[in-house]
Amino acid sequence: MEKIIVICGPTGIGKTSFAISLAKQFNGEIIGADSMQIYKHMNIGTAKPDTEELKQVRHHLVDCVDPKNAFDAGQYVKTADKIIEDVSARGKLPIIAGGTGLYIRALLYGLFRSFPINKNTLSQLTCELEEKGSVLLYQKLKKYDPGAAKKIHPNDAFRVIRALEVYQTTGQKISARQKNHNFDTLRYNYLKIGLTMERKKLYDRINQRVDIMLDQGLLNEVTTLVQKGYSFELKPMQSIGYKHMAMFINNEVDWKEAVRLFKRDTRRYAKRQFTWFHKDKDMNWLKPTQLDLAQKLIKEFLT
Repeated sequence: MEKIIVICGPTGIGKTSFAISLAKQFNGEIIGADSMQIYKHMNIGTAKPDTEELKQVRHHLVDCVDPKNAFDAGQYVKTADKIIEDVSARGKLPIIAGGTGLYIRALLYGLFRSFPINKNTLSQLTCELEEKGSVLLYQKLKKYDPGAAKKIHPNDAFRVIRALEVYQTTGQKISARQKNHNFDTLRYNYLKIGLTMERKKLYDRINQRVDIMLDQGLLNEVTTLVQKGYSFELKPMQSIGYKHMAMFINNEVDWKEAVRLFKRDTRRYAKRQFTWFHKDKDMNWLKPTQLDLAQKLIKEFLT
């Protein structure tokens, strides 16, 4: 079983620079696990690695999907599997880095699929998760499949989405399909490192990063996307940052309010990410400054 390193945590905490440092130390290549950085033409608002960072270490699954094309956790796993196999075959260390918990969990444990994937349903549910959090989805599950809801924690968005997708796709409850299925079959031998810091400090970083994105020209980036034919109705264009620029462009809010909502929603997203990752009992929590401890953990893991 191939060994991989996973670097995860909330938005704005410094996963990219942390992963690059480790990749340089351990002859690794980075495989993105970010549901927005995969899209082409969307650079500023997704905080993609910049040109200098891309030169330092080879990155995969960044800037590779057209925003008009659907992309879900199932496609992510299929693509990432091939990349991991190739990276390992070339004697390099695969380092998964990102903040999309659903992608990471699907990669490590797989997706339950005894029925055709309904891409529209999965895309809709994933969008609801990213925009509104798992609590709303859990309330929906309690309505449609109360039996499954009793067995699933409200914050376990991975299983909530899976159960809802089964019901909405087939009209059947997931409990009837999963009696003999092990949902925790390990697909990789992994070491998982989660980055954390004091919440107020992170929120201050997020507010500053939003200001930087705006100074870098996020509004112009969104305007250019629209000129290229990318509708505000597309899922990627409804993500944090892009939807706020759309609200301003459409005269729904003034600039000050657009910025306020942008910062607020980014902070809320970071909070949901913390909730997701803190469920992992095998997570090694480190501060972004603790590279030395991360190196020690990886050396022990690879030995």
